[in-house]
Amino acid sequence: MNSLRSDLQIIANWIEEGAHILDLGCGDGTLLAYLAKHKNVSGYGLEIDNRNIQACISKGVSVIQSNLDQGLTGILDNTFDYVVMSQSLQAMQFPDKLLDEMLRVGKQGIVSFPNMGHWRSRVQFALGGKMPVTKALPYQWYNTPNIHLCTIKDFKELCRQKKIKIYRHAVVDREHIGHLSINLLPNLLAESALFQFSSH
Repeated sequence: MNSLRSDLQIIANWIEEGAHILDLGCGDGTLLAYLAKHKNVSGYGLEIDNRNIQACISKGVSVIQSNLDQGLTGILDNTFDYVVMSQSLQAMQFPDKLLDEMLRVGKQGIVSFPNMGHWRSRVQFALGGKMPVTKALPYQWYNTPNIHLCTIKDFKELCRQKKIKIYRHAVVDREHIGHLSINLLPNLLAESALFQFSSH
């Protein structure tokens, strides 16, 4: 495994060598397996889906079955250098509380999420009068796991309200690749966003 999806590569680039990591909603363990191999990272993932858990185990990734909507109880404060959540924040019942939990158990948090403010979503909603369906948001309104969609501006405002310090961010297109043009109007042109943050 020598390469990652572009957005996961951005996250991997942000993580320091030898860090201790908790990956929330870790999926099949691809990110953790890559980080263990290429950056000597330790840690484990939390995942609810049995198939993904089996995939993690097959990759040698330590994983615990957990429902993130129940919080991170049982994990001590400041246990991890980074707590990562890729493309899952919008599927949480209480994303604001989960951000607090991420910063309780970790020194820094990293999240990525689809940007509901992207122009394709706006056009579909404005002209079609229906909930948008895009590559970043591929579900119908009735079967989507995404229950708290937000825009980049929404997330920044939440961080401001919670006095969360944003260290850096990146914005990417539907192929999870960044372009200079996207940075000019990120809330309009980015399909997904990534943020690294801490409580101080």
